[in-house]
Amino acid sequence: MSADARRARLVRLLEPVVAEAGLELEDVEVTPAGRRRLLRVVVDADDGVSLDDIAEASRTVSDALDSSDAMGGAPYVLEVTSPGVDRELREPRHWRRAAGRLVRAPLASGGEVEGRVVSADDAGVVLEVGAEQRGFGYGELGNGKVQVEFRRAQGSCDAE
Repeated sequence: MSADARRARLVRLLEPVVAEAGLELEDVEVTPAGRRRLLRVVVDADDGVSLDDIAEASRTVSDALDSSDAMGGAPYVLEVTSPGVDRELREPRHWRRAAGRLVRAPLASGGEVEGRVVSADDAGVVLEVGAEQRGFGYGELGNGKVQVEFRRAQGSCDAE
């Protein structure tokens, strides 16, 4: 079975299991790890993901995998995690979940923009760039990246 076919099969199996736990399946990745394979399942939710959410998702994902042959007979290690700060903002839900965060994204017309996410919906995102708010359709932006801030400036927009 090809890697793409295995991934698609795992997504079909795990999406409803993760959704039942109130989470969204963001990614599934299988990589070699010595004599085993590492199965990384990335989950997220609009209100974030707690350690209890991860623990519950780990149990339900493990049960679903045990009752199927999706991973075959070879040993594997299961890792259920949430997206890290380095996750690219590709989908409207990613931008929405970044509300209040400083992001940087390439512009389709060239260059890039850096600003704080004020709001996002299915059509686009509003960024606070300097002292002004600017709206961008998703077609105007490439994949965004959250910028790590060690000290947040006073008066920055706050997410609701």
